[in-house]
Amino acid sequence: MPYDAAADRYGRLSYRRCGRSGLDLPAISLGLWQNFGGKDVFETGRAVLRRAFDRGVTHFDLANNYGPPPGSAEENFGRWMASDFRPYRDELVISTKAGYEMWPGPYGNFGSRKYLTASLDQSLKRMGLDYVDIFYSHRVDPNTPLEETMGALAQAVRQGKALYVGISSYSPEMTRKAADLLKSMGTPCLIHQPSYSMLNRWIEDGLLDTLEELGIGCIAFSALAQGMLTSKYLEGIPEGSRATRGGSLKEGFLSEDNIQRIRQLNEIARRRGQSLAQMSLLWVLRDPRVTSALIGARTVEQLDDSLDALDGSPLTPEELAEIDRFATDGGIDLWRASSSR
Repeated sequence: MPYDAAADRYGRLSYRRCGRSGLDLPAISLGLWQNFGGKDVFETGRAVLRRAFDRGVTHFDLANNYGPPPGSAEENFGRWMASDFRPYRDELVISTKAGYEMWPGPYGNFGSRKYLTASLDQSLKRMGLDYVDIFYSHRVDPNTPLEETMGALAQAVRQGKALYVGISSYSPEMTRKAADLLKSMGTPCLIHQPSYSMLNRWIEDGLLDTLEELGIGCIAFSALAQGMLTSKYLEGIPEGSRATRGGSLKEGFLSEDNIQRIRQLNEIARRRGQSLAQMSLLWVLRDPRVTSALIGARTVEQLDDSLDALDGSPLTPEELAEIDRFATDGGIDLWRASSSR
């Protein structure tokens, strides 16, 4: 059935300026890290993307290795673009990244010019696009000169394959170095994509200040701590849940200490008349330096629950103080080791 986007899609969501740039992003963006790959139900993913755009989500975030299997999220997205979203291409911000292993051998990983250039070409082919709006270095490469990695990003812009560039999981120090290099090449760093949630607050220790000073936007991924900050794990680990699959959500993350603090946070959300996921997203967005929060969604219902967060009242100083008692580091930052060298 042909897709016609909702006529009122731009009256439903707020947008925020990304750093000192001309680009606005929706307060909540949709990430395709999980649930949109070749092992997932194609029509379910399609329904989630349609619903997201109908509700004003204009930014879809991908990476070369999203799936599983790696590359399949971009392949599926290319099919959804062709069937549903081609007429709306100029209304969309589409991003992708490269930095993790994609093919065998020394040229299929990290941050060399060869890898980043080849990866972007492959991503464009999979998605059926002439360009992406944002191309990221997905992580710091400890063995490649930063000048080479940033040079590859700047080259992508000069070649018309990307409009903007960004970095992900870079420390404050590496962010400053990367931004200085990109500026010298005539391609400002638009955005940084760090992990950030009530259980992983590392960006408050210098990174947000650095981004504000440099005029770089911030889009937080894993804002729901891979589903930990939802109702799913309040009573333990359900059979067949993501935590049982041996992937990025480790069972060890769901320690008794973390679960107890999540239950306390859930009680605060309940008193506010919100789901824990909704309060968690409002909390991430409480700082105006955070341009957007990335969410994943397995179903349309999950998507709607997350987007409805923006209908909630702002967190009060008293609520924020209570949240701070339980929103402490949960030892869940998988990306810390890749942020510096």
